[in-house]
Amino acid sequence: MPTFKTDSYWSLSPNVVLEALNSDPSGLSGAEAERRLVSVGQNLLRTRERATAAQLFLGQFKNPLVLILFFAAAISILLGEWIDTLIVLLIVFASAVAGFVQEYNAGNAVEKLRSRVTTRATVLRDGKSRMIPAVEVVPGDIAILSAGSLVPADGLVLQADDFFVSQAVLTGETFPAEKKPEQVSKGASLSERINCVFAGTSVRSGSAHVLIVQTGRETVFGQVAERLKLRPPETEFERGIRRFGNMLTQFMSLLVLIVFAANVILHKPPVDSLLFAVALAVGMAPELLPAIVSITLSKGAQSMAKRGVIVRQLASIENFGSMDVFCTDKTGTLTLGVVSLDGALDTRGRPSRLVSRYAYLNAHFQTGLDNPLDEAITAGAQPDISDVVKTEEIPYDFVRKRLTIVVKEKGGDTPPLMITKGALDNILAISTLVQDDNKMIPLDETLAQIRQRYLAWSDQGFRVLGIAIRKVEPKQMYTSSDERNMVFCGFLLFFDPPKQGVEKALENLAKLGVQLKIITGDNQRVALHVAQLVGMKVTGIITGADMNTMRDEALWQKAERANLFAEVDPNQKERIIAALRKTGHVVGYLGDGINDAPALHAADVGVSVDSAVDVAKEAADFVLLKQDLDVLRQGIEEGRRTFANTMKYIYTTTSANFGNMFSMAILSPILPFLPLLPKQILLNNFLSDIPAMTIATDDVDPELVDKPRRWDIKFIRNFMITFGLVSSVFDFATFGILIYVLKAAEEQFRTGWFVESLLTELFILLILRTRRPFFKSKPGRYMWISTLLVGLIALALPYVSTAELFGFVPLPPTTMLVLIAITVIYAAANELAKKTFFGRIKASQYGI
Repeated sequence: MPTFKTDSYWSLSPNVVLEALNSDPSGLSGAEAERRLVSVGQNLLRTRERATAAQLFLGQFKNPLVLILFFAAAISILLGEWIDTLIVLLIVFASAVAGFVQEYNAGNAVEKLRSRVTTRATVLRDGKSRMIPAVEVVPGDIAILSAGSLVPADGLVLQADDFFVSQAVLTGETFPAEKKPEQVSKGASLSERINCVFAGTSVRSGSAHVLIVQTGRETVFGQVAERLKLRPPETEFERGIRRFGNMLTQFMSLLVLIVFAANVILHKPPVDSLLFAVALAVGMAPELLPAIVSITLSKGAQSMAKRGVIVRQLASIENFGSMDVFCTDKTGTLTLGVVSLDGALDTRGRPSRLVSRYAYLNAHFQTGLDNPLDEAITAGAQPDISDVVKTEEIPYDFVRKRLTIVVKEKGGDTPPLMITKGALDNILAISTLVQDDNKMIPLDETLAQIRQRYLAWSDQGFRVLGIAIRKVEPKQMYTSSDERNMVFCGFLLFFDPPKQGVEKALENLAKLGVQLKIITGDNQRVALHVAQLVGMKVTGIITGADMNTMRDEALWQKAERANLFAEVDPNQKERIIAALRKTGHVVGYLGDGINDAPALHAADVGVSVDSAVDVAKEAADFVLLKQDLDVLRQGIEEGRRTFANTMKYIYTTTSANFGNMFSMAILSPILPFLPLLPKQILLNNFLSDIPAMTIATDDVDPELVDKPRRWDIKFIRNFMITFGLVSSVFDFATFGILIYVLKAAEEQFRTGWFVESLLTELFILLILRTRRPFFKSKPGRYMWISTLLVGLIALALPYVSTAELFGFVPLPPTTMLVLIAITVIYAAANELAKKTFFGRIKASQYGI
């Protein structure tokens, strides 16, 4: 493609830019688009690119302790101890390869799932409209944008029809900006470029054809992201991982310093002492945690996909499980979402063909926001409107809550007719007269009857809109200020029936400890009627008007008690979410419309549906393939299983490792030799991690899914110390038996201690993976098979031909039997400790 480099394309005429990009209003050819895609690359920001295989592999070695181990190993090689050091490095490398393979496969699986909800864009190719992945948009494409579209790249508006774009993400403007194909000055600021659209913004209403000029990192949004390198907000689970890492780092740093110093003071070889100290720290660290988290989340994402939930933000799975408040509109969730026009009625509540015609003209000619109400109107009786032409439109917005079109007869001399449709109160606010048959009477005389009818219909569950008209003087453009002195002429009644089985779904959510709160723009009577129909117990109602007079502190308190929010606007939805989060809840929000994006961003868990507008799907963490509360319930349960399995690795590995490493740290200054060689510590850690890699497939006890679970670092620390000390008691018993009873020599001691410590780590995984007695909770198939195999390896290692390489020697049968007996007693002691520990602590507080 020809080079087109300019920082001021907005100041040029569209024809000049079209010529410079070698494009035309009918779009590019398919072949040319492919060539440009190869030339300029995909329409992606660097911040969203996935790590390469090489980057992922190298990331396995980012642990500072591993780097220290490499450094110490290099010194050891220089001193001639190259065989032992080579074994240490091979074990570290094998661990890295295992972690890499698992993470890489997990990443591929997740990318396949995400591709199912990839943002798409409509462009002209070969003169025809085609929908393509947004990443394939190239400079020179003609993009067709409409309400709800995400703008895929920066471009120049060629033609527009009532085209309004929300660009607050770039300019901070509260209200959408109108875009038109007009030239602006070279020095125009971002907000002054009314002829441009920018990547990352969204279309609020209208439609347009846009010439794409800059894609990917060349866009304004891409340049900002490149400069700032902003990270997405930290999820609660990521915050917990970080705090856990900080706690563990403190333990390990102290351990390395004390053990190294003690051994040097006792005149043991400095290099061996350093290797031993670092190996202890590595042995204590759950170095596979990143891989385990990635594998577990990936497995959870795949399981959720089978249940109709596509995961867009992997780390949010844990938040999904810990969610205790879920907010949603009633439409499509509690109701079928299939809106039907139940009646077009005059001001006395009688069916009216004239009101039906006005409603049809308004819905048919509007080009802004697609919505089910207009679809319901146009799906009904279709009057002949061949003699009518539209002259103007004042698009719907969420402040006015009404939509106006202006029409006139073709070739006639009658003045244009303004037809306005919208929320009843907003229609009455601009009306002064009421049409009563052929008479016009002041609105004040019949307002009480109008409101009485409205309330009666609302109590029956109907959504009621109003219709008003006015003949206007011809002019080129009309604005919302022209919506005045209108004649109210009737009502439109819509009905959306409740879903079958929704009452059971609500009951199941309540059993999971999830409160459902309805947030809707409908009036409170309609919302209350629907809530009562589906058996929802309403504990409090807050309206948008209430919120306007309510301070944030008051809303924090009232939002927690109320579960029905009605007549709210988009900004108020976001405020409700913030209030609930402020009071300590993990909040989910389900939205599918343009006005839901702010609330989706504000929630801990943003949920959208596959049929939602692009801007809603892009803002969401999860996309439901079916808008169903039961699908949501299954997703929550899967999120909790994922959380439970991730925590199993942390609980079991840290407690067992802490006990073993603490024991060796205490013993190493006392013994005349190191209790285990560095290579033996790392081999022990490597083998014990093999069953841990199967945790993602482990079965989860039902009681770990029945309520939200959250991180608690204090509990993890107490858990680690309690069960670590139980492990240490048996370690010291083993040390005493090996030295004083069995009279084990140096190599026999290390071999016996290696076997016992590895067996106990395997048993502790089976015991501490559940709060039940371990024999009453069946582990996953892969877990028990891998545990059995590693256990057999532990028993066989002293007798294989390569045992000498690791410093092992054959053990007498009596010694092996004693070690097995200690392991069995150790398992029983941990069962008793587990019963006592959970008897003292309400485990539901601590996420286990």
